[in-house]
Amino acid sequence: MTTFAPTAPAELPRDLGALLASGYLPRSVKAEMQANLLDRLRAGEQTLPGIVGFEDTVGPQVERALLAGHDFVLLGERGQGKTRLIRSLIGLLDEWVPYVEGCEITDEPTAPVCARCRRLADELGEQLPITWRHRGERYGEKLATPDTSVGDLVGDVDPIKVAEGRSLGDPETIHYGLVPRTNRGIFAINELPDLVERIQVALLNVLEERDIQVRGYNLRLPLDMLIVASANPEDYTNRGRIITPLKDRFGAEIRTHYPLELELEIALIEQEADIRAVIPRHLLDVVARFTRGVRESNAIDQRSGVSARFSIACVEELSGAALRRAAITGDDEPVARIGDLLDVVPSLRGKVEFDVTQEGFEEETLVLLARQATAVTWRACLGGQQARPFLTHLVAWFDAGNTLATSDVMSGHQILQAIGPLEGLGAVIGAAEPTMAESPGLAAACVEFAAEGLWLTRRIDKDDVGGVRTYASSAPETQDE
Repeated sequence: MTTFAPTAPAELPRDLGALLASGYLPRSVKAEMQANLLDRLRAGEQTLPGIVGFEDTVGPQVERALLAGHDFVLLGERGQGKTRLIRSLIGLLDEWVPYVEGCEITDEPTAPVCARCRRLADELGEQLPITWRHRGERYGEKLATPDTSVGDLVGDVDPIKVAEGRSLGDPETIHYGLVPRTNRGIFAINELPDLVERIQVALLNVLEERDIQVRGYNLRLPLDMLIVASANPEDYTNRGRIITPLKDRFGAEIRTHYPLELELEIALIEQEADIRAVIPRHLLDVVARFTRGVRESNAIDQRSGVSARFSIACVEELSGAALRRAAITGDDEPVARIGDLLDVVPSLRGKVEFDVTQEGFEEETLVLLARQATAVTWRACLGGQQARPFLTHLVAWFDAGNTLATSDVMSGHQILQAIGPLEGLGAVIGAAEPTMAESPGLAAACVEFAAEGLWLTRRIDKDDVGGVRTYASSAPETQDE
């Protein structure tokens, strides 16, 4: 994980003597995280900022594990925010920590552990040069893949150093791996079960004895770090597994989950999606219900989960659809509409694993779930007394022989001109979008939403031909005798 750290303040000590004179007292990574976490809890501040939906469930478990000084595993389906949560732990580290200048494993200046820094400390004493590391640089992350080696994680002999004339028995010939290079920080292993079992064995000493072993070297290198791993339950039990001794060395196993409430699902979408157009609130509600419906559907293989990236990508596609329409039609404001949802469904198929019985019906399944979500949202937003007058007038307008055509390239002004000044439009906008400022684009979106809901509740008809959706009366035409 690449970080761009700020420059250390100039007033910070630059040698060991000045550091000791400043009253510096060393403490372990877990001790500093515990102290900073307790400070946040006492102040009533967020302990895991940016994490939505875990405040009363996963968050307290993580806090307890940290305060207990435990390494832990986050177990959950894809797209539940495991990596995001792990990275948020960086904020619990001290902003700056000193280390021996030039040290590959960021040695504590008052108690260096690598051979190079111990030699320098003996030679230079209190003139030992030190520098400072920002909290953002104290995080290491490795995606566990089958080709990961012990050398990648722990280290190996550096042939270049040997070629320079050093003895193979010299500890300074070691090229340190990711784990020791994250000394005095947080090391994360994503998808730990995908790490082959013989490589997992190399982590046993790191987790229990806090040291590393490199090939045949008689080397004990005490490490100071928090180790956190993530795993998918399906991988955890079938495709791969965490070996029993390694599981036993993690202090806690914490189960993550998708947002438990609809409002939290919407909040997550608003936080994470790159939205560049107006997405009406009723449309966010539909997408959130759509996502939850996909997660609960028997037609979907639920073992791997339905990632939060499904809803985020859906809303971003809706934003793109609105921008495209505004560019084509010249609308002043790009506003997404309910008709755009079905247009973006094909792009979401790759984010869902379907049951084998649904082969060939993937798009139809998602369309059905999207329509079911739309119907539920429509009833929640427009099923009350406030919207009833407009819906009654709109049905009567259709029964009078009028039709309403919409498409992905039809402007909001065209929709409003088609229906004319129907009584109650302001009320239906207020019912669907109570917190948004009225605009022509928003009004058109609410009209299309109202018409779509009337069709879903079988009060009018709809034809969809060539991307043009035409709403019309469901009453039989009267024939002249």
